[in-house]
Amino acid sequence: MSHINSVMALRERELQKTVRVFNARGSRVVRCPLCLLPVPDCICAAKPQATSRSAFCFVMYKGEAYKPTNTGRLIADVAPQNFAFVWDRTAPDPELLALLKNPKYAPIVVFPQQYAAPERCIAQVETGDKIPLFVMLDGTWREAKKMFSKSPYLDDFPVLGIQPEQSSLYQLREAAHDHQLCTAEVGIAVLELAGDQQASQDLAAYFATFRRNYIAGKPHIILKSDTHQS
Repeated sequence: MSHINSVMALRERELQKTVRVFNARGSRVVRCPLCLLPVPDCICAAKPQATSRSAFCFVMYKGEAYKPTNTGRLIADVAPQNFAFVWDRTAPDPELLALLKNPKYAPIVVFPQQYAAPERCIAQVETGDKIPLFVMLDGTWREAKKMFSKSPYLDDFPVLGIQPEQSSLYQLREAAHDHQLCTAEVGIAVLELAGDQQASQDLAAYFATFRRNYIAGKPHIILKSDTHQS
């Protein structure tokens, strides 16, 4: 069975439902249909093998899957078991709810722990015989906080927080806080905590290539050093 990038598949489904053409910033750029970077900066050749033993579930704010700057799709490239859904406050996707109840998985919400009740917070990933299913709330910081506080079907799951020691290298969007990481950077740290070292290293290298090639087309941005990446 071929590997499916659920974020890209969700993007295609959402685009097919739109009645208006989605025009993001840079919409006139001719992009690779697979990696969404400008054709001269395509990173498809750098895509790693999907080796992650962990699973990922992306709950995406409406419109997030469209954005070429979204890095959740990089995680989906390294995780064979990946799932993506559009968040809905009042009518969550039934397939999302079924996934969260699937006994083969142990859902873990990835979010800053200061926003969760202390009894939900964990520091280690220990799921026994079950596959860890990392639930990533994907959107802007304000959107992610809204999803976290208004998704009661996530309330019973443990919360794993990532405490970065250095600021994000992302640069493609302005962060609300100095130490706020982009989705791929969180994924790198989560995989490491889960003992998925090879996948973490592969994602780190893939993300570095993504950053370098994306910023290559933006001469006004000076590329930050990525020496702290593993």
